Amino acid sequence: MHRTALVKRQTAETELVVEIDLDEYNDPLINSSIPFFDHMLDQLAKHSGFALRVEGTGDTEIDTHHLIEDTGIVLGRALNQALDKRIGIVRYASINLVFDEAMIRGAIDISGRPYFDGNLDVDGDIEGFPLEVLPEFFRAFTDQAKLTLHLDQLKPANKHHLAEASFKCLAKLLKAAVKIEGKDIPSTKGTLTD
Repeated sequence: MHRTALVKRQTAETELVVEIDLDEYNDPLINSSIPFFDHMLDQLAKHSGFALRVEGTGDTEIDTHHLIEDTGIVLGRALNQALDKRIGIVRYASINLVFDEAMIRGAIDISGRPYFDGNLDVDGDIEGFPLEVLPEFFRAFTDQAKLTLHLDQLKPANKHHLAEASFKCLAKLLKAAVKIEGKDIPSTKGTLTD
């Protein structure tokens, strides 16, 4: 049985559909109308091993902030639903991920407690993707996925490499932490959802 979810969300600013399968990889279907963001979501799908579909539109004539942040919300909800009660998951993971000169240290706890802490250089813009939205995406994602995520930039880096290393780091953390290794909920309190 696959851990899957389909989540839709529509507001006055954005319309999004996210579909995820944690147990089977297929080529991702990504169309947010923001090419660099699509590239980042492709990286997330590829390196997590998840099947991922993201379709989104929004008020990008104003800016891309709403669509990027709201994608984090819907993706987080989809992951939370797919994980259900989190039975048997590894739960924790940490990694130092390098991408050329960029190095990101990441750690995750699929704890049921939303928290994001990031130390990332977010000055600048990459083809309509304002880097200042990067922490907003990760915060929205962690809030809705109900997990703790730390991402720290360890050295100065090209902005493209920094963003890509961050998404790849998250992907590898998720791949390790959602893996099934047992039959119990990995918590002494008996739940990871409250």
